[in-house]
Amino acid sequence: MDMTTSYAGPTASMYLADLGADVIKVERPGTGDDARSWGPPFIGADSAWFASANRNKRSVVINLRAPSGPATLRTLVGQADVFMENFNPGKLKALQIDHESLRTEFPRLIYCAMSGYGLDGPDHTLPGYDLAAQARSGLMSVTGAKGGSPQRVSTALTDIVTGMCAALAINAAVVRQRAEGVGDLIDVSLLDSSLAVMAPRVAAHLAGEPDPSPSGGTDSVLAVYQSFPTADRDLVIAIGNDAMWRRFCVAIGLRELAERSELADNAGRRAHREQLIDLVTGRLTQRTAAEWQCVLGNAGIPCSLVQRVSEVVADPQVVAREALLPVPGTSARTVRGPFRLASMPRPRNSRFPELGAHTAEVLAEHGFGPDDIARLVECGVVEVGGARESAVR
Repeated sequence: MDMTTSYAGPTASMYLADLGADVIKVERPGTGDDARSWGPPFIGADSAWFASANRNKRSVVINLRAPSGPATLRTLVGQADVFMENFNPGKLKALQIDHESLRTEFPRLIYCAMSGYGLDGPDHTLPGYDLAAQARSGLMSVTGAKGGSPQRVSTALTDIVTGMCAALAINAAVVRQRAEGVGDLIDVSLLDSSLAVMAPRVAAHLAGEPDPSPSGGTDSVLAVYQSFPTADRDLVIAIGNDAMWRRFCVAIGLRELAERSELADNAGRRAHREQLIDLVTGRLTQRTAAEWQCVLGNAGIPCSLVQRVSEVVADPQVVAREALLPVPGTSARTVRGPFRLASMPRPRNSRFPELGAHTAEVLAEHGFGPDDIARLVECGVVEVGGARESAVR
């Protein structure tokens, strides 16, 4: 049972659905999940953002403000393995669907609370969004052009990582639930997930490095590990160890750099970073990025073009891995989950649900008869949407 909205929670439940879970998406009347209106772009009348985080789910609309709304929800939760929410704690308590109430009533339930800042601490009641988490965790402070102002990573990075963290924790809790018959409380926040992304930078600072600042495409620890201009476009090069450094120098025709003792290790290369960058840039700008890719690839040096999104979606490796899934019934495509299981040779891929499309179906599965469902609809407790045919690959 997934009562989350926006992007982090829906991403978590989508990955669980991709892996085989039956995800029932609980939405509010009228508008449903906030992300349904995020656009343009839209796929017909549907948000592309919403489509990207809500495949393989069923939608149920329950009006929690109606007198019997919370009780209807609890009837469904009582048969669920997992309940996910990202609501204000005060509202949850008033409706008696907070973690203490539900876990007391259903000891086997895994309750996953997703929030901006966690379930405790002085700011646990503050609302949270990806932008705020990127700022507060320090992620923005190290992102951007060297010498420039801090920048947001230009995707919903914190939301997506939080979704992955929640899905990971839920899977672990389900294993324990199956083995021991016990539930759990999972506390996942945007701030904690963003801090996890910042782990190497935080560790370096605590070990004595100065407060980091935006450094463009360079790395604070490794040298050489950044983007370079070539004769036609930028190329990133990642030198991860000393042997790789020596192969790199030979490959680009700067063998003398490999023989200089002061550059033999990463500490020395960091100390002479500016000089190195000038020398390497001078050589790389003499040939095209494609030529250097061939040269460096043959030498076993990690490198890549800095691709635009239009190039990424046509990348031969992306295409070969079938990393983009068609949205059934539309001309749109979304990104496949970042995992492959031999037990699932074809990915689950049902279309994102229409608002309330499965309300009657799910209620019937949970013991509500036709008259009960009709009464709930008449009283405004639930809404029954128009189910659209969903294709599955």
